[in-house]
Amino acid sequence: MNLKLRRLGMRLRAVLCVALFSWLSACTSVPLTEGTSLSSYAGMSSSGGTLTKAKLRVDAAPVLAARTVHIVPTSTRIGSRGFDPNDLALVTNAIDRALCSNLSDRFQVLAPSQPADLVIHATVTDMVPTNRTAAAASVVVKLGGSVAGLGVPIPRLPIGFGGLAIEAEAVGRDGSQKASMLWSRGANMITTKARVSAVGDAYSISSAFAADFSRMLAKGQDPFKEMPTIPSVQRLRASLGGNPKYDACKAFGTAPGIPGIVAARFGLPPGWTDKGAAASP
Repeated sequence: MNLKLRRLGMRLRAVLCVALFSWLSACTSVPLTEGTSLSSYAGMSSSGGTLTKAKLRVDAAPVLAARTVHIVPTSTRIGSRGFDPNDLALVTNAIDRALCSNLSDRFQVLAPSQPADLVIHATVTDMVPTNRTAAAASVVVKLGGSVAGLGVPIPRLPIGFGGLAIEAEAVGRDGSQKASMLWSRGANMITTKARVSAVGDAYSISSAFAADFSRMLAKGQDPFKEMPTIPSVQRLRASLGGNPKYDACKAFGTAPGIPGIVAARFGLPPGWTDKGAAASP
């Protein structure tokens, strides 16, 4: 019996290797949505990668000269669309928390009362809900494969994916736009864990946007033309639920850490472990 399972696992591994890139490409289907929150949409160039669609503009000189940033809490322009307001708040706060952690590698993050070289603001322009029934079925299949000891990653069922579209900008002390980005991404069968929540995929994908936008500001250039960097010690510590590098980031609460990782593995909704933004004093 064990020999048969190992052979089945080897066949599944071969199929996954052949189909990986086609699966990833096929699932990136969220439209690149232009909203109304940016001060300018001029001069943006098309960019992006295998999973992500993007348009961006960056004024390298002032961005590279900047040393301090302030993050305005992310807003939404999508209305309720049937989403629970608390779930929407979890997604926007996850964006802010990830931005704060990523930007802390290069910039000092300041509180709203302190003038900063760059003011960052992101807006959710579209959110595709995750089909909870499909997500639940994917979780059952994945856990069933683990119990059977197949020894290969079990992809999600190719239905019911969610997604996210965001626009963001960095504005200088003179009030002019120094960088901007339109960004969209959908969940896929391989890299996005199924979570039984309407915002499960949007929540998971939010950290990818934060990484891309932060890299653009850190280097003053298109982030999709370079390889992602290894996370710093402070980012790893924050992702595991530790205190952020700067006090200003505490407004966005702490990451769920190990409990959040376990919850994601079992497909539990983000709200089960993520407590959201810190309570106002």
